[in-house]
Amino acid sequence: MATPPSDGPVVTTTRAELDAVLAPARAAGRRVGFVATMGALHAGHASLMARVRQLVDDGPVVVSIFVNPTQFGAGEDLDRYPRTLDDDLAMCAREGVDVVFAPSVEEVYPRGVSTGSATVDAVTVEPGSLAERYEGASRPGHFRGVLTVVAKLFGLVRPDVTVFGQKDYQQLVLVRRMSADLCLRVEVLGGDTVREPDGLALSSRNRYLSPTERTQALALSRALRAAQTAAVDGPAAALAAVLGVLDDADGVEVDYVAVTDRDLGDLPVHVPPGTEGRALVAARVGTTRLIDNVPLAFGATRDH
Repeated sequence: MATPPSDGPVVTTTRAELDAVLAPARAAGRRVGFVATMGALHAGHASLMARVRQLVDDGPVVVSIFVNPTQFGAGEDLDRYPRTLDDDLAMCAREGVDVVFAPSVEEVYPRGVSTGSATVDAVTVEPGSLAERYEGASRPGHFRGVLTVVAKLFGLVRPDVTVFGQKDYQQLVLVRRMSADLCLRVEVLGGDTVREPDGLALSSRNRYLSPTERTQALALSRALRAAQTAAVDGPAAALAAVLGVLDDADGVEVDYVAVTDRDLGDLPVHVPPGTEGRALVAARVGTTRLIDNVPLAFGATRDH
């Protein structure tokens, strides 16, 4: 049953509850805004909620809190992924969220999910060849799980607009592509990466880092800043700058580094001045896998 905590959002756990809560806004023609999360919320998520609020004005802002099992691979951190619902609801209340959708796995996947050797005959979203690169190469099947659950959430919430954080840049690109290719009629926007004062990108997984590992993790943002500076000399210089910093970093095991165009496509050796690109990095620090990225402007200086 939908329950409204005092001075907080209405919390829904089923499709029927979500439909009932949003029905008045839909009947009044108000825009619905949406932020999809796996919980363990931090200031980066809060910035997405604030952005969506601006976009829908007096329309409802919906936040989903759902740890999606189908985007985790074997041996990943599904079981230990932080689950902090009470703290998450408090943040949603502070940000003026109207509705929280916190469903069970059974509500989202009524046919069940594949586990071990047991497979489920259910429709999924095929994410295309981009999903086999970068994060997809390191985490096979990850983006099939991501796009499938996002498509389900879009169908359940039926938002007009949603904002995804740019820290998970490949995810943003793929969700935007899915919404366009499948004619889902959801405007997908990107929210700026929120960082700690020392440059570390906010992530729910940062809490896994020991104090020493947290210091070591700063090499990722330091390497990306170096790429932004070197981009004036082109993609090869930007890539060399990233690798130069990471090669000298203690405690950092690099998974991949890439310099791409803004849609994550390959770049020629020589690009026109002002061409926009992206530098991406994924690495393990201790047992924690972190990702980060920054925009690049080739052949032009930029403020950081």
